[in-house]
Order: sequence, then structure tokens, then C-alpha cells
Amino acid sequence: MSSPRLEKITTDNVLAACAIAVRPDQEGLVAPVARSLAEAYVQPDVAWPRLIVDGDSPVGFLMAFFDIRWRDDDPTDVRSGLWRLNIAAGQQGRGYGRFAVDALAAEVRRRGGSRLFTTWVPGDHGPERFYRRLGFRLTGETSGDQVAGELEL
Repeated sequence: MSSPRLEKITTDNVLAACAIAVRPDQEGLVAPVARSLAEAYVQPDVAWPRLIVDGDSPVGFLMAFFDIRWRDDDPTDVRSGLWRLNIAAGQQGRGYGRFAVDALAAEVRRRGGSRLFTTWVPGDHGPERFYRRLGFRLTGETSGDQVAGELEL
């Protein structure tokens, strides 16, 4: 890993972003990038999609959300966090996921936030160990079949 960076998704890199594919055993745990970009397209005020690039090589994709109301019954429960993280199968274990979460945490702080949320599908091939190593703690909440985690910034 040289010096990775996050790039805005543009007409110049959208196909490279869509080509990011996780390992086959992870495919049921995270949506493909193309689906994430479709969701970002219809929710541009919420979604923050970015390509993770190292040098000239795309190595992953992340999509974040900022300042959304989490629960309808509590207008003060406003959250920012990681919506999707896809690291290319051949690039996993090289620090790109950690870089992406750290870069997103810096963006959340820049916007005045103090907590970073995410959800994940629990299971043997899931990312729970990764998120726990980064300091996320389980909140006790669920979202569909996913558990929620929170990182104090």
C-alpha cells in the first residue's frame, strides 16, 4: 500500500468502481458496487460514494451517509456512518479497509460528528472481527439481518 485515497465517483471511474468484487464467500454479505451506486443515485442527499484508489489502481469502494435520522420516534438520534465497504478480493488484508474507515472517521469529525455507525451481517465470513479490531462496539440494535456497531471518535 503506497498512499491510498478516496475519489469521488465520476464518469471516468464509474466502470472501475463497478468492477470491484469481493471474495465469492462474501458476496451475500455486501451488495455489489453497482447496486450501491444505484442507491446513491436515487438518494444523493444521503449517500456519499467513493472509490478507494492506490496509485492508479482501484482497490475498493465505500459509501457513507451523513446526518440521517436513525429512528422515527427520536428526532435527536441523528447518525453518520459507513453504509457499504467493498474491498476487492485480491486486495483484502493490505490495510485498505482500515484506511477507508479512518478516512471516513476523519470526514465525520470534519462535519462535527463524534460517532461513526455501521451495520454488518454476522457470520463466519463476515466483517465483525475487522470492525471490532478497529474499535467498533455492538450497540444491541439490528437492521434487518444485520447488527449495528458504533465507533466513538
